[in-house]
Amino acid sequence: MNCLSYPRLTRLVPLLFVLLWSTGFIGAKYALPYIEPFYLLFVRMLMTLVVFLALAFVYRSRWPSLKQGGHQAVTGLLVHGCYLGGVFAAIKLDMPAGIAAIIVGLQPLLTSLIGWQWLGERLRVVQWSGLFLGLAGVTLILLSGQQSEAMVIRPEAALAVIVALVAISVGTLYQKKFGGQVDLLTGAIWQYLSTALLMGILAFVFEERHVEWNLTLMLSLGWLVFGLSISAILLLMFMIREGESARVASYFYLVPPVTSVEAWLLFGEALNWLQIGAIFVTVFGVYLVLKPSTRQLD
Repeated sequence: MNCLSYPRLTRLVPLLFVLLWSTGFIGAKYALPYIEPFYLLFVRMLMTLVVFLALAFVYRSRWPSLKQGGHQAVTGLLVHGCYLGGVFAAIKLDMPAGIAAIIVGLQPLLTSLIGWQWLGERLRVVQWSGLFLGLAGVTLILLSGQQSEAMVIRPEAALAVIVALVAISVGTLYQKKFGGQVDLLTGAIWQYLSTALLMGILAFVFEERHVEWNLTLMLSLGWLVFGLSISAILLLMFMIREGESARVASYFYLVPPVTSVEAWLLFGEALNWLQIGAIFVTVFGVYLVLKPSTRQLD
């Protein structure tokens, strides 16, 4: 089925992506007490590979050339390996998840700046304004939820999250430039194969790989595989292929607000008026980035 033949369905793709992507930290939060982070990612990638291989066989997907497959492997290392590995490592090194999210929240701005220079994507003043408004809203949402006591951030944790930020930004643009003609299913197989190799090396070198198998871990792992690694990533790759990099990246600004609302609904976590106001600022910022131009840019 070609989503482009169903405009209404296509318009739902960003919404579905944000809803799915926003649950990533929740799934990791449930799983990490019972398994080490790199080993969790290694097992997750192997499970995802099995599912994508089955889907590619069922739908008889077209396999990319060796060169195209190599580009997809690089995308996987950046978008999945370095990004997830960096965030998980930073949190393991005692960086608060909210601070990590603020730093990674620079992604839409960094992606737009790199895309401007690398791909020649031009942004209007109103779009730049939207990007900065979105960043301001995300920062307010996350900082208003932090504890007031002083925090000490280890240099290695800061380095890990910066690696994650640069990787997801460059990886998005790399996929836009080199992955546009590749089948989503077989392309994902190359992506997750390279990521599994990286996570396997990190897990076997730096971790003991002890796992406490229980229902919570298995359910969390199942959601991380089917909800995130399969559904959300396929939606992300579709958006990258069909849209401008800045527009796609701006949707990441909506993840912290949606996560805050989900935590309020599911776990009763406080949602104060400052956060509610910041959510509206963030949404308005994303609207400015996505707002159609009234004139055609040359």
